[in-house]
Amino acid sequence: MTLSAPAAAPPPASAPRPAVPPGRSGRHNRRRARTAWLFLLPFAALFVCLYLAPIAYTLGESLYEQQRSGLGLTEPTTSFAGLGNYLTALGDDAFRASLLRVLLIGAVQVPVMLGLALGLALLLDARQTLFKRFFRLAYFLPYALPGVIGAIMWSFLVAPRLSPISAAANSLGLDLDLTSDGMLAPVIGNMLTWGWTGYNMLIIYAALQAIPAELSEAARMDGCSAFAIAWRIKVPMVRPALVLTTVFSIIGTAQLYNEPAILHNVAPNLSSDYTPISAAYAAVNSGDFNYAATQSVILALLTLVLSFGFLKFVQRRGAAL
Repeated sequence: MTLSAPAAAPPPASAPRPAVPPGRSGRHNRRRARTAWLFLLPFAALFVCLYLAPIAYTLGESLYEQQRSGLGLTEPTTSFAGLGNYLTALGDDAFRASLLRVLLIGAVQVPVMLGLALGLALLLDARQTLFKRFFRLAYFLPYALPGVIGAIMWSFLVAPRLSPISAAANSLGLDLDLTSDGMLAPVIGNMLTWGWTGYNMLIIYAALQAIPAELSEAARMDGCSAFAIAWRIKVPMVRPALVLTTVFSIIGTAQLYNEPAILHNVAPNLSSDYTPISAAYAAVNSGDFNYAATQSVILALLTLVLSFGFLKFVQRRGAAL
């Protein structure tokens, strides 16, 4: 006769937690909400004062116009213009030309710059690349220089009497003037590409560093070449970084000002309203603040449409794939 082991005693039931009184729970939630608002308050105050308030003020100023009577010796009167300033700006041939000029520069310069940035990032990420730290710093160095300093340097390189590029072309029998009307847009695009390629390269390179090395090793064991690994694995995985840099580049190109303003010193044929921001600055210098506000609002809306439209396009392409 065998004796069976006694059945194990059931585990003791956990003691029920005391119920939190409803009043105490409500006070706890309100305390947490107040704590969160205290942390958010500095940012919210700066956001309202430095971002929302200037936008609201600019929108308000764009709806008014100043009228001067007589010889202009009396104080101008301000009257409500509604959309009159916007109709005037959209009918201004010079302002529309500045918008089109920036769009054309961005349509060519942004893809070229991002293509160079992607290529340099892929080269730095390759296993066979030597002196990676040196080249990473060398590529990034143009962005580390202030934009005005870089523009001054390039203005000396393209000035008709000082340019070594023009001198080399002249020695070959070519008459090359880098400050002519037809060369101004390529020169400005080159200045932008030189200054911002390293910045975008660093963003894409950081995204490449986040890709697991096992993926490349597995593809290499399957017989993929270095180009196939870069094109089929690395480029698709850094797509978010490419989207981010494209949006930044669209916004930055719309704000083009430093390069044309500095280049004007060696190229007098470059108009004072070459870009939309230059046109708004010229309106400020002439005392027409309402018209300058109108031009700024139009430029902001155009930038918003381009950047948001690009994001929607990328999202739809991603969903289709």
